[in-house]
This record gives sequence, structure tokens and C-alpha cells, in this order.
Amino acid sequence: MDEEYDVIVLGTGLKECILSGLLSVNGKKVLHMDKNTYYGGSTASLTPLGELYKHFGKGENAPEAMGKPRDWNVDLIPKFLMSSGSLVKLLIHSGVTRYLEFKSVEGSYVFKKGGKIYKVPATAPEALSSSLMGIFEKRKYQKLLTWVTDYNEEDSKTQQGISPDKPMEEVFKKFGVDQNTQDFTGHAVALYRDDNYIKEPCGVAIKRIKLYCDSLQRYGKSPYLYPMYGLGELPQGFARLSAIYGGTYMLNKPFEGLAMEGGQVVGVKSDGETAKCKCVIASPDYFPDKVRKIGKVARCICIMKHPILNTHDSASCQVIIPQNQVGRNSDIYISCVSATHNVASKGFYIASVSTTVETDNPEEELRPGLDILGPIEEKFFSTSDLVEPVDDGKESKVFITAAYDATTHFETTCDDVVAIYERVLGEPFDFSKVQEKVETVEQ
Repeated sequence: MDEEYDVIVLGTGLKECILSGLLSVNGKKVLHMDKNTYYGGSTASLTPLGELYKHFGKGENAPEAMGKPRDWNVDLIPKFLMSSGSLVKLLIHSGVTRYLEFKSVEGSYVFKKGGKIYKVPATAPEALSSSLMGIFEKRKYQKLLTWVTDYNEEDSKTQQGISPDKPMEEVFKKFGVDQNTQDFTGHAVALYRDDNYIKEPCGVAIKRIKLYCDSLQRYGKSPYLYPMYGLGELPQGFARLSAIYGGTYMLNKPFEGLAMEGGQVVGVKSDGETAKCKCVIASPDYFPDKVRKIGKVARCICIMKHPILNTHDSASCQVIIPQNQVGRNSDIYISCVSATHNVASKGFYIASVSTTVETDNPEEELRPGLDILGPIEEKFFSTSDLVEPVDDGKESKVFITAAYDATTHFETTCDDVVAIYERVLGEPFDFSKVQEKVETVEQ
């Protein structure tokens, strides 16, 4: 361990592993350490099922009725990948896709006041056939989608008088769509977490709607992908990738502090030795004194014997409950996976409900999501602090990732990864270098 490295990465959560892989591919010499005995940190997939029960203090073993314990791979923080999104591009760029197999998620749904859930309409034909809207509203929404599809920031003819710097509320006003349509467009298609975007330049929202539509067109049923055997496969894939490029992974490696000179990190101490380095990337749990709390996330993992009700028996799906539909300030997210992705025993489903905490009764805040699920065999509830680094790390060369938010998709995660990559290397990540096709994805 007495060698010198370009980068030492602490923690094997998903963000840390992506950064480790990208920097290894970029030619950097990387040492990757984790104080835990397993990969994944807070984004681990737990297997066998008894590990999940142990993690939540519910005994050493799972009930026999749950099937073979080793059939289960339960994500602590489940998230889906947008098939044309940033994470897929990062995975392709790194080459880690050769170690992973993905399968499309079967459905994308949105909750509407009154307790019903509907498939998210993201194409003009879907808009016309959707029961989410009345007949006149369908026509307005169809026109909005067609306009977004044709929109070009460089061509004013396609903009119909709305330039990209105009606020999104002007777009909604132009097409006359109602509050419900605005809700599912902003939250279930553009994937905004609150309504601030309404007052912001519409160019960004238009790109986000296009991303959803492009992702949907790739594989048909939904815009999302999910790895076979769960998200725990991603960190392990990056460990293999890093090894090919000369990187070193060490699990169960205690962290004993940093070596600093002139306010900058020059090494990491462990087991009485110091590994020298030019910079450090770390998950927030390594440096509680270098992060600030900005909120709290509530999550409930639920084991069921049936798919989520009203999702056309989808073996996997996402449901978003927009904040306005249930009188909240933040959305509620639901993901569901099953034996189709090799993460549960046959006949079982794993649903996860999450949101940003707003009251002193977080479990009750998840109630609208839990009510959608139907009968639940077992629940595993938790809350975790939402933290972010207190500085950008440029002075100390210690770059800390932010905690994972309540969303069930990876777009916000990738924003953090790309921002840290750019701060470490001092140059932007060039997405144009990334090939477009994902050969490893199963239809």
C-alpha cells in the first residue's frame, strides 16, 4: 500500500465506483478502499434474504415461506436507469457493460388524485388513447408533445414564439393544458422533484421530456432499464473494470485519517501505513464533519406476493405520485421488481416506496404509496439523512459525493458523478465521445 496513486477512492457505493471506473479508463492510477466487508455501501444489494432481515434488526434468518434465500438480491436504495440517460452513457463509455446484463422495466405509471394510477403517456398515439385525460385535454397534450419533439433551440421556426429562455409556465399556457397534465408532464416525464421548474427556462424541461421520449422509443414498454441480479452488480462490474486498467480494490480496509500538507491531501492512512495520492474521492460517511444535512429521506422496502395493483400485472414498474396530487411539497416514488430480474424468489415482488421527509411522522408520509401496493408480506422501513459536501473540494483535493435522494431513477445521481469528475480532472466530461448503442441490453 506504500505506492503512490493519482486518486484514492473511499467507499464502494455506486457513485464512487462509477468515478473509479471512469478515472481508471482515463489513465489514472486508482486505489479503491472500503471499510466494509462488502461492495456497495449504502447502495448495496443484500443476499441471501436473511441479510436483509439482519440489516433491519428482524432476526438472523428469513421465514421459509419466502423461498430460497439465495434467490433474493434486495437493493437498499433501488433506482432505475433511463435507457438514453447519463448513467447508461457513462457505463458504455467506461466499458463496464461487458460485465452486466440489463432488462427493460415493464411500465411507467403516474398517480392521479382519487387513488388511481395510469400509464404515463409519452407519445402522441399514447396521449390519444390514455384514460388519464379527457378528450379535449388529450388533443392539447398531443399538440404539446408534437411541439416538444420538433423543438430545436437553433431553429426559431420550430419554437412557435417560445424561445428556450422563456419560463416553462409559458409553454403550458400556450397549449392550455390543465394542472393534472402539468403535474404528470413535469414530475413523471421531465422527472422534476418540485415545481420550481415552472418559473425556470423551458429549454431544460424540453430536453428532459425529449430524453424520456427517446428512452421510451428504445425498448418500448418503459424508458427504464434495470440490471439482472440487482444494482449490486454495478459496483462489482466496476471492480473488474478497474482491475483491467491497473486499479486496486481493497475491502475490509480500515480508514484511519488523511495525511495533509499545506491544506491539501497527500495520502490516506490505514493499518499503520500511508498510501500517497494527489486527491481523494469519498462517500459522505467517511467525513461526517465535511458534509451538511439538507433533509431526510424515508424509504420502505416491501415484499409482496403480487404485482402492484392496476399496473397490468407488470413484473417491474415505476410509479410516481406528484406532490400536488396528495397535498405535499415533494413527490413519492415507487419502484417494483421481481423474479424477472433475478432479484426475488418466483412469485414474489419487491416494491420500494420513498420520499423526502416533511413531517415528524415519516412512515405516515409514505402512506399514499403503501396504499397503492395492496397486501404486503413484510415491510422494512428506514430513514436516512440527505447530506451534501460543505465545499467543492478544489482546495483540499478531497471530493465528497452527496447522499442519494428519494428518486427511483439515476439522473440526479449522474449529475453529481459528472460534476465531481470535472472537478477532479479540471475538464468537462465529453458525452459526445460515447457510442449510442447499448449492445448488452436484452429486449
